[in-house]
Amino acid sequence: MATKSPAPTETAYSIPLSYRKMENLHIVFWLLKDISWCMVWRPLGIAMIFPTLIISIVIAWRTRQFVSELCHNVAITIWISANSYWMISEFAGFDTKPLFTHYTYKHLAIIPFGIGLLILAFYYVYWKPLHKNELETM
Repeated sequence: MATKSPAPTETAYSIPLSYRKMENLHIVFWLLKDISWCMVWRPLGIAMIFPTLIISIVIAWRTRQFVSELCHNVAITIWISANSYWMISEFAGFDTKPLFTHYTYKHLAIIPFGIGLLILAFYYVYWKPLHKNELETM
């Protein structure tokens, strides 16, 4: 199956092979972390936080020249952080402990999840409309 070439007026965005390999490995670590969470394999789940988070930070750093990539990759890093906190709260058994009113410690994960959404809102609502003619990937 042939891949579609960009139109003559489009600029192609290509990802270096070494970056793509790192992204693919990142997915493996992320899946292992979440499978471990699902299966309550505490040591593996906690161990997988580190490579998953580190690689997501490296990916964000490597793509920083494009605001669209940077915003999405930072949001992913924050998502992984929130997700990891949630997993740890369940593994350690404090996820259901009351924090205040009907909120528990698990609900603290909404803070980083919300920050990730704010970063994406910044990009789509503010940055992208003001930079319509700049080369971006989204």
